[in-house]
Amino acid sequence: MSAINLGDKVRDQISGVVGIATGRTEFLYGCMRISVTPCEQKEGKPAEGCWFDEPQLVLVKAKVITRPAIPAAAEARTHGPRQDAVRAVDAKR
Repeated sequence: MSAINLGDKVRDQISGVVGIATGRTEFLYGCMRISVTPCEQKEGKPAEGCWFDEPQLVLVKAKVITRPAIPAAAEARTHGPRQDAVRAVDAKR
């Protein structure tokens, strides 16, 4: 199990970037990379997130942001929150 979870506040030991872990990528040969979205803004806009190797990140605070609960009906879907596609009965080809 990973020490860093999505929604944790983390700090990169090399660059000093502090932010929220918002994404995780696992590569074929075991490299784990975490996307960190900084909490501050740059020129009035949200700062762009960066990817870091997981071992160079330090946990600042766990569970700063938690995932929203997913309704049971939505769990069965394979797409986002849009409605399921329905084919028109009188469709002509």
